[in-house]
Amino acid sequence: MTDRVRIEAALKHIYGSGGLDGARHKQWVLDQVVRALTGEDYAAWCRAWSNGEDGPDTYGEWDRGTPP
Repeated sequence: MTDRVRIEAALKHIYGSGGLDGARHKQWVLDQVVRALTGEDYAAWCRAWSNGEDGPDTYGEWDRGTPP
């Protein structure tokens, strides 16, 4: 998938669902954006996010939110 296609997919999620009410739904939108931008590297991105400056599981598991 090209960078342009990934960016357009991420923006589509923001445009279509970015105004949802509720933190759990907004987190779902963020997760969809991350998925669109990272593609096949999504799982690796989630692991890297979890392992912050204080080592493994600094931030716990990536929150995937709740679909609307």
